[in-house]
Amino acid sequence: MAERTLPTAEDARRTAAEAWIWGYPLLADYRNLYAQAVDPTDPGSAGGFGSFRHDIGPVAPDGADIAHSTAWLDLRAEPWVLSVPATDRYHVLAVHDLDTVHAGFVGSRATGREAGHHLVAGPGWTGPVPDGVSGVLHTATHLAGVLGRTHVAGPDDVPGLRAVQEGYRLRPLSAFTDTAAPHPAEEPVWPVWREEETGTVEFFTVLDFLLRFFPVLAADRDLRTRLAALGVDGGGEFEPAALSPELRAALEAGVADGRTRLAEATAGTTRPEGLGGTRAELGADPLRRAIGAHEDLYGLPEVEVWQRDPAADGPPDGARHAYTLRFAPGQLPPARFLWSASLYGLPGRRFTENAIGRSAIGDRTPGILYDDDGGLTVYVAHRRPADAKRAANWLPAPAGPFAVTLRLYGPDPSVLDGRWPLPRLTRDDGADG
Repeated sequence: MAERTLPTAEDARRTAAEAWIWGYPLLADYRNLYAQAVDPTDPGSAGGFGSFRHDIGPVAPDGADIAHSTAWLDLRAEPWVLSVPATDRYHVLAVHDLDTVHAGFVGSRATGREAGHHLVAGPGWTGPVPDGVSGVLHTATHLAGVLGRTHVAGPDDVPGLRAVQEGYRLRPLSAFTDTAAPHPAEEPVWPVWREEETGTVEFFTVLDFLLRFFPVLAADRDLRTRLAALGVDGGGEFEPAALSPELRAALEAGVADGRTRLAEATAGTTRPEGLGGTRAELGADPLRRAIGAHEDLYGLPEVEVWQRDPAADGPPDGARHAYTLRFAPGQLPPARFLWSASLYGLPGRRFTENAIGRSAIGDRTPGILYDDDGGLTVYVAHRRPADAKRAANWLPAPAGPFAVTLRLYGPDPSVLDGRWPLPRLTRDDGADG
Protein backbone atom coordinates (compact mmCIF):
# COMPACT_ATOMS: atom_id res chain seq x y z
CA MET A 1 0.00 0.00 0.00
CA ALA A 2 1.36 3.40 -0.95
CA GLU A 3 2.24 5.71 1.90
CA ARG A 4 -0.35 8.40 2.48
CA THR A 5 0.71 11.95 1.61
CA LEU A 6 -0.13 14.18 4.54
CA PRO A 7 -1.62 17.61 3.91
CA THR A 8 0.02 20.82 5.05
CA ALA A 9 -0.89 22.17 8.47
CA GLU A 10 -2.98 24.89 6.85
CA ASP A 11 -4.93 22.42 4.73
CA ALA A 12 -5.34 20.06 7.69
CA ARG A 13 -6.81 22.87 9.79
CA ARG A 14 -9.29 23.81 7.06
CA THR A 15 -10.30 20.19 6.56
CA ALA A 16 -10.70 19.66 10.31
CA ALA A 17 -12.96 22.70 10.63
CA GLU A 18 -15.17 21.59 7.74
CA ALA A 19 -15.20 18.00 8.98
CA TRP A 20 -16.16 19.02 12.51
CA ILE A 21 -19.20 20.86 11.15
CA TRP A 22 -20.04 18.01 8.77
CA GLY A 23 -19.52 15.34 11.42
CA TYR A 24 -21.24 17.10 14.30
CA PRO A 25 -24.67 15.56 13.51
CA LEU A 26 -23.12 12.07 13.38
CA LEU A 27 -21.71 12.40 16.86
CA ALA A 28 -24.93 13.98 18.14
CA ASP A 29 -26.72 10.91 16.80
CA TYR A 30 -24.15 8.50 18.21
CA ARG A 31 -24.63 10.01 21.66
CA ASN A 32 -28.22 8.75 21.61
CA LEU A 33 -27.48 5.54 19.76
CA TYR A 34 -24.86 4.55 22.33
CA ALA A 35 -27.19 5.25 25.25
CA GLN A 36 -30.28 3.63 23.76
CA ALA A 37 -28.92 0.70 21.74
CA VAL A 38 -25.41 -0.09 22.99
CA ASP A 39 -25.21 0.59 26.73
CA PRO A 40 -27.70 -1.66 28.56
CA THR A 41 -27.03 0.15 31.86
CA ASP A 42 -28.19 3.51 30.55
CA PRO A 43 -31.57 4.61 31.98
CA GLY A 44 -32.72 5.42 28.43
CA SER A 45 -31.79 2.04 26.96
CA ALA A 46 -34.19 0.61 24.40
CA GLY A 47 -32.76 -2.87 24.91
CA GLY A 48 -30.49 -3.01 21.88
CA PHE A 49 -31.10 -2.77 18.16
CA GLY A 50 -34.51 -3.63 16.73
CA SER A 51 -36.70 -2.90 19.74
CA PHE A 52 -38.86 0.07 20.67
CA ARG A 53 -38.68 2.11 23.84
CA HIS A 54 -41.90 4.02 24.47
CA ASP A 55 -41.60 7.14 26.61
CA ILE A 56 -44.98 8.46 27.69
CA GLY A 57 -43.74 10.77 30.43
CA PRO A 58 -46.00 13.04 32.44
CA VAL A 59 -49.19 13.71 30.50
CA ALA A 60 -50.78 17.09 31.12
CA PRO A 61 -54.58 17.50 30.97
CA ASP A 62 -54.37 19.94 28.07
CA GLY A 63 -54.70 17.43 25.23
CA ALA A 64 -51.57 18.63 23.44
CA ASP A 65 -49.03 15.98 24.35
CA ILE A 66 -46.87 13.97 21.98
CA ALA A 67 -45.41 10.69 23.29
CA HIS A 68 -42.14 9.40 21.85
CA SER A 69 -41.06 5.95 20.68
CA THR A 70 -37.41 5.25 19.91
CA ALA A 71 -35.64 2.39 18.12
CA TRP A 72 -32.34 1.76 16.32
CA LEU A 73 -31.62 -0.49 13.35
CA ASP A 74 -28.46 -2.21 12.14
CA LEU A 75 -29.11 -2.70 8.41
CA ARG A 76 -25.80 -4.30 7.44
CA ALA A 77 -27.02 -7.89 7.26
CA GLU A 78 -30.56 -7.32 5.98
CA PRO A 79 -33.42 -4.81 5.94
CA TRP A 80 -35.97 -4.51 8.72
CA VAL A 81 -39.75 -4.31 8.49
CA LEU A 82 -41.51 -1.56 10.42
CA SER A 83 -45.17 -2.43 11.04
CA VAL A 84 -47.84 -0.03 12.28
CA PRO A 85 -51.46 -0.61 13.31
CA ALA A 86 -54.56 1.03 11.88
CA THR A 87 -55.39 4.16 13.88
CA ASP A 88 -57.11 7.50 13.55
CA ARG A 89 -54.70 8.90 16.15
CA TYR A 90 -52.06 11.28 14.79
CA HIS A 91 -48.67 9.60 14.58
CA VAL A 92 -45.45 9.76 12.63
CA LEU A 93 -42.49 7.38 12.73
CA ALA A 94 -39.52 9.14 11.17
CA VAL A 95 -36.56 7.03 10.00
CA HIS A 96 -33.29 8.95 10.05
CA ASP A 97 -29.77 8.29 8.83
CA LEU A 98 -26.68 8.34 11.01
CA ASP A 99 -26.21 12.06 10.32
CA THR A 100 -29.81 12.75 11.51
CA VAL A 101 -31.14 13.46 7.99
CA HIS A 102 -34.52 11.82 7.48
CA ALA A 103 -34.74 8.86 5.11
CA GLY A 104 -38.54 8.69 5.14
CA PHE A 105 -41.73 8.74 7.16
CA VAL A 106 -44.50 6.37 8.15
CA GLY A 107 -47.64 7.82 9.69
CA SER A 108 -50.86 9.76 9.40
CA ARG A 109 -49.62 12.21 6.77
CA ALA A 110 -47.13 10.10 4.82
CA THR A 111 -48.81 6.70 4.64
CA GLY A 112 -52.31 7.19 6.08
CA ARG A 113 -54.33 5.69 8.89
CA GLU A 114 -54.36 2.08 7.66
CA ALA A 115 -52.20 -0.71 9.05
CA GLY A 116 -49.11 -1.44 7.01
CA HIS A 117 -45.66 -3.00 6.76
CA HIS A 118 -42.81 -0.79 5.57
CA LEU A 119 -39.36 -2.01 4.59
CA VAL A 120 -36.33 -0.07 5.85
CA ALA A 121 -33.36 -0.98 3.64
CA GLY A 122 -29.74 0.10 3.95
CA PRO A 123 -27.28 1.28 1.28
CA GLY A 124 -26.91 -0.99 -1.72
CA TRP A 125 -29.82 -3.30 -0.94
CA THR A 126 -31.57 -4.37 -4.16
CA GLY A 127 -33.45 -7.49 -3.11
CA PRO A 128 -37.08 -8.28 -4.00
CA VAL A 129 -39.79 -6.52 -2.01
CA PRO A 130 -41.97 -9.19 -0.41
CA ASP A 131 -45.74 -9.33 -0.75
CA GLY A 132 -47.59 -7.37 1.88
CA VAL A 133 -45.03 -4.58 2.13
CA SER A 134 -46.55 -1.15 1.59
CA GLY A 135 -43.38 0.69 0.67
CA VAL A 136 -39.60 0.91 1.02
CA LEU A 137 -37.57 3.52 2.89
CA HIS A 138 -33.96 3.57 1.65
CA THR A 139 -31.33 4.83 4.08
CA ALA A 140 -27.94 6.29 3.16
CA THR A 141 -26.26 4.71 6.20
CA HIS A 142 -26.05 1.18 7.58
CA LEU A 143 -27.16 2.34 11.03
CA ALA A 144 -30.46 4.19 11.30
CA GLY A 145 -32.81 5.44 13.96
CA VAL A 146 -36.58 5.53 14.26
CA LEU A 147 -38.23 8.28 16.28
CA GLY A 148 -41.99 7.98 16.64
CA ARG A 149 -44.34 10.71 17.81
CA THR A 150 -47.89 9.77 18.81
CA HIS A 151 -50.62 12.08 20.06
CA VAL A 152 -52.09 11.56 23.53
CA ALA A 153 -55.09 13.62 24.61
CA GLY A 154 -54.53 13.76 28.36
CA PRO A 155 -54.13 11.20 31.18
CA ASP A 156 -57.40 9.37 30.40
CA ASP A 157 -56.11 8.68 26.90
CA VAL A 158 -52.97 6.82 27.98
CA PRO A 159 -54.47 3.31 27.57
CA GLY A 160 -55.42 4.15 23.98
CA LEU A 161 -51.94 5.55 23.39
CA ARG A 162 -50.33 2.39 24.74
CA ALA A 163 -52.45 0.22 22.48
CA VAL A 164 -51.20 2.09 19.42
CA GLN A 165 -47.57 2.10 20.58
CA GLU A 166 -47.68 -1.63 21.23
CA GLY A 167 -48.74 -2.02 17.60
CA TYR A 168 -45.44 -0.52 16.43
CA ARG A 169 -43.32 -3.55 15.56
CA LEU A 170 -39.86 -4.19 14.11
CA ARG A 171 -38.72 -7.46 12.50
CA PRO A 172 -35.74 -8.45 10.36
CA LEU A 173 -36.83 -9.13 6.80
CA SER A 174 -36.03 -12.83 7.19
CA ALA A 175 -38.38 -13.06 10.19
CA PHE A 176 -41.12 -11.26 8.27
CA THR A 177 -40.83 -13.66 5.30
CA ASP A 178 -40.11 -16.70 7.50
CA THR A 179 -36.90 -17.48 5.62
CA ALA A 180 -33.38 -18.29 6.75
CA ALA A 181 -31.59 -15.37 8.32
CA PRO A 182 -28.36 -14.17 6.66
CA HIS A 183 -25.04 -14.39 8.43
CA PRO A 184 -25.02 -11.64 11.06
CA ALA A 185 -22.76 -8.64 10.62
CA GLU A 186 -19.64 -8.49 12.72
CA GLU A 187 -20.18 -6.83 16.10
CA PRO A 188 -18.01 -3.72 16.25
CA VAL A 189 -16.16 -2.44 19.28
CA TRP A 190 -18.37 0.52 20.09
CA PRO A 191 -16.46 3.57 21.34
CA VAL A 192 -17.57 4.58 24.82
CA TRP A 193 -19.40 7.89 24.57
CA ARG A 194 -17.53 10.72 26.28
CA GLU A 195 -19.15 14.09 25.80
CA GLU A 196 -15.97 16.02 26.51
CA GLU A 197 -14.19 14.45 23.52
CA THR A 198 -16.45 16.16 20.99
CA GLY A 199 -14.44 19.35 21.45
CA THR A 200 -11.03 17.75 21.06
CA VAL A 201 -9.08 15.92 18.37
CA GLU A 202 -10.62 12.70 19.76
CA PHE A 203 -13.71 13.78 17.85
CA PHE A 204 -12.08 12.28 14.77
CA THR A 205 -11.55 8.92 16.47
CA VAL A 206 -15.30 8.51 16.91
CA LEU A 207 -15.97 9.95 13.46
CA ASP A 208 -13.53 7.45 11.93
CA PHE A 209 -15.48 4.64 13.60
CA LEU A 210 -18.84 5.94 12.37
CA LEU A 211 -17.70 6.40 8.78
CA ARG A 212 -17.57 2.63 8.31
CA PHE A 213 -21.38 2.72 8.42
CA PHE A 214 -21.67 5.70 6.03
CA PRO A 215 -20.82 5.05 2.36
CA VAL A 216 -19.45 8.09 0.56
CA LEU A 217 -22.13 10.28 -1.02
CA ALA A 218 -21.39 12.34 -4.12
CA ALA A 219 -21.93 15.62 -2.27
CA ASP A 220 -19.37 14.61 0.38
CA ARG A 221 -16.71 13.08 -1.84
CA ASP A 222 -14.20 15.94 -1.72
CA LEU A 223 -14.33 16.27 2.07
CA ARG A 224 -14.23 12.50 2.58
CA THR A 225 -11.13 12.32 0.34
CA ARG A 226 -9.40 15.02 2.37
CA LEU A 227 -10.40 13.31 5.60
CA ALA A 228 -8.98 10.03 4.34
CA ALA A 229 -5.67 11.80 3.74
CA LEU A 230 -5.66 12.52 7.49
CA GLY A 231 -6.36 8.87 8.29
CA VAL A 232 -10.09 9.37 8.99
CA ASP A 233 -11.42 6.93 6.40
CA GLY A 234 -13.74 4.59 8.28
CA GLY A 235 -11.03 2.06 8.94
CA GLY A 236 -11.19 2.60 12.68
CA GLU A 237 -7.44 3.07 12.96
CA PHE A 238 -7.18 6.83 13.45
CA GLU A 239 -4.96 7.44 16.44
CA PRO A 240 -4.37 11.02 17.63
CA ALA A 241 -1.31 9.95 19.62
CA ALA A 242 0.41 8.96 16.37
CA LEU A 243 0.07 12.44 14.87
CA SER A 244 3.02 14.76 14.64
CA PRO A 245 2.83 17.71 17.05
CA GLU A 246 2.35 20.07 14.11
CA LEU A 247 -0.49 18.06 12.58
CA ARG A 248 -2.19 17.51 15.91
CA ALA A 249 -2.08 21.22 16.63
CA ALA A 250 -3.59 21.91 13.19
CA LEU A 251 -6.46 19.50 13.85
CA GLU A 252 -7.08 20.98 17.29
CA ALA A 253 -7.19 24.46 15.77
CA GLY A 254 -9.60 23.21 13.11
CA VAL A 255 -11.91 21.75 15.75
CA ALA A 256 -11.89 25.09 17.55
CA ASP A 257 -12.66 26.85 14.26
CA GLY A 258 -15.60 24.54 13.60
CA ARG A 259 -17.01 24.99 17.08
CA THR A 260 -16.75 28.76 16.76
CA ARG A 261 -18.49 28.69 13.40
CA LEU A 262 -21.41 26.67 14.79
CA ALA A 263 -21.64 28.86 17.90
CA GLU A 264 -21.80 31.98 15.74
CA ALA A 265 -24.45 30.41 13.50
CA THR A 266 -26.67 29.52 16.42
CA ALA A 267 -26.11 32.67 18.53
CA GLY A 268 -29.38 34.35 19.32
CA THR A 269 -31.45 31.63 17.67
CA THR A 270 -34.77 31.12 19.45
CA ARG A 271 -36.61 28.66 17.22
CA PRO A 272 -34.83 27.70 14.00
CA GLU A 273 -37.12 26.88 11.11
CA GLY A 274 -36.83 24.51 8.18
CA LEU A 275 -33.87 22.58 9.58
CA GLY A 276 -35.41 19.10 9.57
CA GLY A 277 -36.08 16.97 6.53
CA THR A 278 -34.72 14.65 3.87
CA ARG A 279 -31.55 15.20 1.82
CA ALA A 280 -33.66 16.55 -1.01
CA GLU A 281 -35.26 19.06 1.34
CA LEU A 282 -32.12 20.12 3.21
CA GLY A 283 -29.68 20.30 0.33
CA ALA A 284 -25.93 19.87 0.67
CA ASP A 285 -25.16 22.55 3.28
CA PRO A 286 -23.34 20.85 6.22
CA LEU A 287 -23.67 23.95 8.42
CA ARG A 288 -27.44 23.89 8.05
CA ARG A 289 -27.52 20.25 9.16
CA ALA A 290 -25.21 21.02 12.09
CA ILE A 291 -27.46 23.87 13.22
CA GLY A 292 -30.44 21.53 13.03
CA ALA A 293 -28.66 18.87 15.09
CA HIS A 294 -27.63 21.47 17.66
CA GLU A 295 -30.92 23.34 17.96
CA ASP A 296 -33.62 20.77 17.12
CA LEU A 297 -32.20 17.26 16.89
CA TYR A 298 -34.42 15.05 14.68
CA GLY A 299 -36.68 18.01 13.87
CA LEU A 300 -39.44 17.16 11.42
CA PRO A 301 -39.94 18.91 8.08
CA GLU A 302 -42.50 21.67 8.02
CA VAL A 303 -44.87 19.69 5.82
CA GLU A 304 -45.22 17.36 8.84
CA VAL A 305 -45.22 19.89 11.67
CA TRP A 306 -44.97 23.67 11.28
CA GLN A 307 -43.88 25.68 14.32
CA ARG A 308 -43.37 29.34 15.02
CA ASP A 309 -43.13 31.68 17.99
CA PRO A 310 -45.69 34.46 17.47
CA ALA A 311 -44.29 37.99 17.51
CA ALA A 312 -44.94 39.76 20.81
CA ASP A 313 -45.21 43.24 22.28
CA GLY A 314 -41.69 43.15 23.70
CA PRO A 315 -40.03 40.11 25.29
CA PRO A 316 -42.86 38.18 27.02
CA ASP A 317 -42.58 38.28 30.82
CA GLY A 318 -45.27 36.89 33.11
CA ALA A 319 -44.03 38.88 36.07
CA ARG A 320 -44.76 42.16 34.31
CA HIS A 321 -47.66 41.63 31.93
CA ALA A 322 -50.54 39.45 30.75
CA TYR A 323 -51.15 38.71 27.07
CA THR A 324 -53.72 37.47 24.58
CA LEU A 325 -53.25 35.28 21.53
CA ARG A 326 -56.23 36.01 19.31
CA PHE A 327 -57.29 33.85 16.35
CA ALA A 328 -59.75 35.87 14.27
CA PRO A 329 -62.91 34.30 12.79
CA GLY A 330 -62.00 32.02 9.91
CA GLN A 331 -58.33 32.12 10.92
CA LEU A 332 -58.08 29.27 13.42
CA PRO A 333 -54.89 27.30 12.73
CA PRO A 334 -55.56 25.28 9.55
CA ALA A 335 -54.07 21.91 10.48
CA ARG A 336 -55.09 18.56 9.04
CA PHE A 337 -54.49 16.69 12.30
CA LEU A 338 -54.15 18.97 15.34
CA TRP A 339 -52.63 22.20 16.58
CA SER A 340 -51.40 23.53 19.90
CA ALA A 341 -49.80 26.57 21.49
CA SER A 342 -47.17 25.52 24.05
CA LEU A 343 -45.63 27.75 26.68
CA TYR A 344 -42.02 27.40 27.83
CA GLY A 345 -40.11 29.16 30.56
CA LEU A 346 -36.88 30.84 29.52
CA PRO A 347 -33.98 30.56 29.13
CA GLY A 348 -34.19 26.77 29.15
CA ARG A 349 -37.36 26.44 27.05
CA ARG A 350 -38.91 23.99 29.49
CA PHE A 351 -42.48 23.48 30.64
CA THR A 352 -43.14 25.18 33.97
CA GLU A 353 -45.27 24.02 36.88
CA ASN A 354 -48.58 25.81 37.35
CA ALA A 355 -51.81 25.50 39.28
CA ILE A 356 -53.81 23.69 36.57
CA GLY A 357 -51.07 21.56 35.03
CA ARG A 358 -51.58 23.12 31.61
CA SER A 359 -48.51 23.60 29.44
CA ALA A 360 -50.31 24.03 26.13
CA ILE A 361 -53.69 24.79 24.68
CA GLY A 362 -55.14 23.77 21.34
CA ASP A 363 -57.98 22.23 19.39
CA ARG A 364 -57.94 19.10 21.60
CA THR A 365 -58.05 21.00 24.91
CA PRO A 366 -61.29 20.19 26.78
CA GLY A 367 -63.41 23.06 28.00
CA ILE A 368 -62.00 25.91 25.93
CA LEU A 369 -64.55 28.55 24.91
CA TYR A 370 -64.71 30.10 21.46
CA ASP A 371 -65.62 33.73 20.92
CA ASP A 372 -69.12 34.72 19.82
CA ASP A 373 -67.81 35.51 16.34
CA GLY A 374 -66.23 32.06 15.96
CA GLY A 375 -62.71 33.16 16.78
CA LEU A 376 -60.64 32.07 19.75
CA THR A 377 -58.77 34.11 22.35
CA VAL A 378 -56.09 32.47 24.50
CA TYR A 379 -55.22 34.32 27.72
CA VAL A 380 -51.57 34.08 28.76
CA ALA A 381 -50.88 35.30 32.29
CA HIS A 382 -49.16 34.32 35.51
CA ARG A 383 -52.25 34.76 37.68
CA ARG A 384 -55.52 32.98 37.00
CA PRO A 385 -57.98 35.36 35.31
CA ALA A 386 -61.05 36.25 37.40
CA ASP A 387 -63.36 36.15 34.38
CA ALA A 388 -64.73 32.63 33.79
CA LYS A 389 -64.22 32.65 30.02
CA ARG A 390 -60.69 33.91 30.34
CA ALA A 391 -60.01 31.25 32.97
CA ALA A 392 -61.27 28.52 30.60
CA ASN A 393 -58.81 29.69 27.93
CA TRP A 394 -55.96 30.41 30.35
CA LEU A 395 -52.44 29.37 29.42
CA PRO A 396 -50.45 29.85 32.66
CA ALA A 397 -47.17 31.75 32.38
CA PRO A 398 -44.29 31.77 34.87
CA ALA A 399 -43.41 34.87 36.85
CA GLY A 400 -40.62 35.65 34.43
CA PRO A 401 -39.55 35.35 30.78
CA PHE A 402 -41.32 32.82 28.60
CA ALA A 403 -41.97 31.88 24.98
CA VAL A 404 -45.05 30.55 23.22
CA THR A 405 -44.64 28.15 20.30
CA LEU A 406 -47.50 27.41 17.93
CA ARG A 407 -47.43 23.97 16.26
CA LEU A 408 -49.60 22.75 13.42
CA TYR A 409 -49.48 19.03 12.61
CA GLY A 410 -50.25 18.57 8.93
CA PRO A 411 -50.32 22.29 8.10
CA ASP A 412 -52.47 23.57 5.26
CA PRO A 413 -50.61 24.88 2.17
CA SER A 414 -51.71 28.39 3.17
CA VAL A 415 -49.51 28.04 6.25
CA LEU A 416 -46.48 26.80 4.35
CA ASP A 417 -46.62 29.56 1.74
CA GLY A 418 -47.27 32.33 4.26
CA ARG A 419 -50.86 33.19 3.34
CA TRP A 420 -52.23 32.25 6.77
CA PRO A 421 -51.57 35.13 9.19
CA LEU A 422 -49.66 34.12 12.32
CA PRO A 423 -51.39 35.82 15.29
CA ARG A 424 -49.51 38.18 17.58
CA LEU A 425 -48.97 37.79 21.32
CA THR A 426 -50.49 41.09 22.43
CA ARG A 427 -50.10 42.70 25.82
CA ASP A 428 -53.44 42.77 27.69
CA ASP A 429 -53.00 43.45 31.38
CA GLY A 430 -56.71 43.07 32.00
CA ALA A 431 -56.30 39.35 31.38
CA ASP A 432 -54.98 38.55 34.86
CA GLY A 433 -58.06 39.84 36.56
